[in-house]
Amino acid sequence: MPRNRSKLAKLILRRLLIGGAVFIAASSPYFWIRFYNNLFQGKPIFKKKVRDTFYNLKRRGLIVIEMKNKNIYMHLTKKGEIEAEKYQIDGLYIKKPKKWDKKWRTIIFDIPENRRIKRDLFRGKLKEMGFYQLQKSVWVCPYPCRKEINLLRDFFGLGKKTLITLTVEKIENSEGLKKFFNL
Repeated sequence: MPRNRSKLAKLILRRLLIGGAVFIAASSPYFWIRFYNNLFQGKPIFKKKVRDTFYNLKRRGLIVIEMKNKNIYMHLTKKGEIEAEKYQIDGLYIKKPKKWDKKWRTIIFDIPENRRIKRDLFRGKLKEMGFYQLQKSVWVCPYPCRKEINLLRDFFGLGKKTLITLTVEKIENSEGLKKFFNL
Protein backbone atom coordinates (compact mmCIF):
# COMPACT_ATOMS: atom_id res chain seq x y z
CA MET A 1 0.00 0.00 0.00
CA PRO A 2 1.30 3.49 -0.73
CA ARG A 3 2.34 5.59 2.22
CA ASN A 4 -0.77 7.83 2.31
CA ARG A 5 -3.03 4.82 2.09
CA SER A 6 -1.15 3.25 5.00
CA LYS A 7 -1.87 6.32 7.11
CA LEU A 8 -5.52 6.12 6.10
CA ALA A 9 -5.62 2.40 6.95
CA LYS A 10 -4.12 3.11 10.38
CA LEU A 11 -6.69 5.85 10.95
CA ILE A 12 -9.57 3.58 9.95
CA LEU A 13 -8.35 0.73 12.18
CA ARG A 14 -7.83 3.06 15.15
CA ARG A 15 -11.27 4.62 14.74
CA LEU A 16 -12.92 1.20 14.53
CA LEU A 17 -10.96 0.03 17.58
CA ILE A 18 -12.10 3.04 19.60
CA GLY A 19 -15.66 3.16 18.30
CA GLY A 20 -16.39 -0.53 17.89
CA ALA A 21 -18.74 -1.38 15.05
CA VAL A 22 -19.82 1.38 12.69
CA PHE A 23 -23.35 1.49 11.30
CA ILE A 24 -24.30 3.67 8.35
CA ALA A 25 -27.59 3.88 6.47
CA ALA A 26 -26.44 3.04 2.96
CA SER A 27 -29.82 3.75 1.40
CA SER A 28 -29.34 7.46 2.02
CA PRO A 29 -28.25 9.52 -1.02
CA TYR A 30 -25.83 11.23 1.37
CA PHE A 31 -24.19 7.93 2.34
CA TRP A 32 -20.57 8.97 1.62
CA ILE A 33 -20.93 12.38 3.24
CA ARG A 34 -22.39 10.81 6.39
CA PHE A 35 -19.73 8.12 6.26
CA TYR A 36 -16.88 10.68 6.13
CA ASN A 37 -18.37 12.80 8.87
CA ASN A 38 -18.99 9.78 11.08
CA LEU A 39 -15.59 8.14 10.70
CA PHE A 40 -13.25 11.00 9.88
CA GLN A 41 -14.97 13.86 11.69
CA GLY A 42 -14.99 16.18 8.69
CA LYS A 43 -11.32 15.77 7.68
CA PRO A 44 -10.93 16.28 3.91
CA ILE A 45 -10.30 12.97 2.18
CA PHE A 46 -10.86 11.45 -1.28
CA LYS A 47 -13.75 8.99 -1.64
CA LYS A 48 -11.85 6.66 -4.00
CA LYS A 49 -8.91 6.44 -1.63
CA VAL A 50 -11.25 5.56 1.24
CA ARG A 51 -13.07 2.88 -0.79
CA ASP A 52 -9.76 1.36 -1.94
CA THR A 53 -8.40 1.36 1.59
CA PHE A 54 -11.52 -0.35 2.95
CA TYR A 55 -11.30 -2.93 0.16
CA ASN A 56 -7.66 -3.65 1.06
CA LEU A 57 -8.43 -3.91 4.79
CA LYS A 58 -11.29 -6.30 4.03
CA ARG A 59 -9.12 -8.35 1.63
CA ARG A 60 -6.40 -8.63 4.32
CA GLY A 61 -8.99 -9.92 6.81
CA LEU A 62 -8.72 -6.95 9.16
CA ILE A 63 -12.31 -5.71 8.89
CA VAL A 64 -15.72 -7.13 8.09
CA ILE A 65 -18.19 -5.09 6.04
CA GLU A 66 -21.73 -6.43 5.95
CA MET A 67 -24.90 -5.19 4.29
CA LYS A 68 -28.06 -5.84 6.34
CA ASN A 69 -31.47 -4.32 5.57
CA LYS A 70 -29.93 -1.65 3.30
CA ASN A 71 -27.49 -0.63 6.04
CA ILE A 72 -23.75 -1.14 6.17
CA TYR A 73 -22.10 -2.52 9.31
CA MET A 74 -18.33 -2.48 9.74
CA HIS A 75 -16.23 -3.93 12.53
CA LEU A 76 -12.74 -5.20 13.19
CA THR A 77 -11.90 -8.88 13.04
CA LYS A 78 -9.70 -10.33 15.80
CA LYS A 79 -6.74 -9.92 13.42
CA GLY A 80 -7.82 -6.32 12.83
CA GLU A 81 -8.01 -5.62 16.57
CA ILE A 82 -4.43 -6.84 17.00
CA GLU A 83 -3.26 -4.67 14.11
CA ALA A 84 -5.16 -1.63 15.43
CA GLU A 85 -3.66 -2.07 18.90
CA LYS A 86 -0.19 -1.95 17.34
CA TYR A 87 -1.01 1.45 15.88
CA GLN A 88 -2.37 2.60 19.22
CA ILE A 89 0.91 1.58 20.88
CA ASP A 90 2.97 3.23 18.11
CA GLY A 91 1.59 6.66 18.96
CA LEU A 92 1.79 6.22 22.72
CA TYR A 93 3.61 8.94 24.64
CA ILE A 94 3.61 10.46 28.11
CA LYS A 95 2.35 13.99 28.40
CA LYS A 96 4.63 16.27 30.37
CA PRO A 97 2.65 18.38 32.88
CA LYS A 98 3.43 22.06 33.34
CA LYS A 99 4.54 21.46 36.91
CA TRP A 100 6.25 18.36 38.28
CA ASP A 101 4.50 16.83 41.32
CA LYS A 102 7.89 15.63 42.69
CA LYS A 103 6.92 11.96 42.41
CA TRP A 104 8.70 9.25 40.48
CA ARG A 105 6.79 6.60 38.53
CA THR A 106 8.82 3.43 38.69
CA ILE A 107 8.24 0.38 36.53
CA ILE A 108 9.69 -2.95 37.65
CA PHE A 109 9.25 -5.95 35.39
CA ASP A 110 10.40 -9.53 35.24
CA ILE A 111 9.86 -10.95 31.76
CA PRO A 112 11.53 -14.39 31.56
CA GLU A 113 14.49 -15.17 29.30
CA ASN A 114 12.36 -17.44 27.10
CA ARG A 115 10.34 -14.31 26.18
CA ARG A 116 13.36 -12.22 25.29
CA ILE A 117 11.78 -10.62 22.22
CA LYS A 118 8.81 -9.40 24.26
CA ARG A 119 11.16 -8.11 26.96
CA ASP A 120 13.34 -6.25 24.46
CA LEU A 121 10.31 -4.74 22.73
CA PHE A 122 8.89 -3.64 26.08
CA ARG A 123 12.21 -2.03 27.08
CA GLY A 124 12.41 -0.31 23.71
CA LYS A 125 8.93 1.13 24.10
CA LEU A 126 9.71 2.43 27.59
CA LYS A 127 12.84 4.10 26.24
CA GLU A 128 10.91 5.55 23.30
CA MET A 129 8.34 6.97 25.74
CA GLY A 130 11.09 8.78 27.66
CA PHE A 131 11.65 6.51 30.64
CA TYR A 132 15.09 6.36 32.25
CA GLN A 133 16.66 2.94 32.82
CA LEU A 134 17.67 2.86 36.48
CA GLN A 135 18.58 -0.84 36.39
CA LYS A 136 18.11 -3.55 33.78
CA SER A 137 14.40 -4.07 34.54
CA VAL A 138 13.73 -0.91 36.55
CA TRP A 139 12.64 2.20 34.67
CA VAL A 140 11.70 5.63 35.99
CA CYS A 141 9.63 8.57 34.77
CA PRO A 142 8.64 11.70 36.71
CA TYR A 143 5.24 12.12 35.06
CA PRO A 144 1.86 10.43 35.57
CA CYS A 145 1.62 7.48 33.20
CA ARG A 146 -0.79 4.91 34.69
CA LYS A 147 -3.03 4.73 31.59
CA GLU A 148 -0.08 4.37 29.25
CA ILE A 149 1.52 1.62 31.35
CA ASN A 150 -1.80 -0.23 31.64
CA LEU A 151 -2.13 -0.07 27.86
CA LEU A 152 1.39 -1.50 27.48
CA ARG A 153 0.63 -4.16 30.09
CA ASP A 154 -2.43 -5.28 28.14
CA PHE A 155 -0.69 -5.10 24.77
CA PHE A 156 2.29 -7.18 25.91
CA GLY A 157 0.14 -9.53 27.99
CA LEU A 158 1.96 -8.81 31.24
CA GLY A 159 0.34 -9.77 34.53
CA LYS A 160 0.48 -7.89 37.81
CA LYS A 161 3.22 -10.23 39.04
CA THR A 162 5.30 -9.62 35.91
CA LEU A 163 4.97 -5.82 35.89
CA ILE A 164 4.81 -3.71 39.03
CA THR A 165 4.30 0.04 39.07
CA LEU A 166 5.31 2.24 41.98
CA THR A 167 4.85 5.93 42.71
CA VAL A 168 7.65 7.07 45.01
CA GLU A 169 8.61 10.41 46.48
CA LYS A 170 12.35 9.87 46.87
CA ILE A 171 15.03 8.01 44.98
CA GLU A 172 18.60 7.98 46.30
CA ASN A 173 21.03 9.99 44.23
CA SER A 174 18.26 11.43 42.06
CA GLU A 175 20.35 14.38 40.86
CA GLY A 176 21.23 12.53 37.66
CA LEU A 177 17.56 11.72 37.08
CA LYS A 178 16.54 15.33 37.59
CA LYS A 179 19.20 16.40 35.12
CA PHE A 180 18.08 13.77 32.59
CA PHE A 181 14.47 14.99 32.77
CA ASN A 182 15.40 18.71 33.03
CA LEU A 183 13.65 19.10 36.38
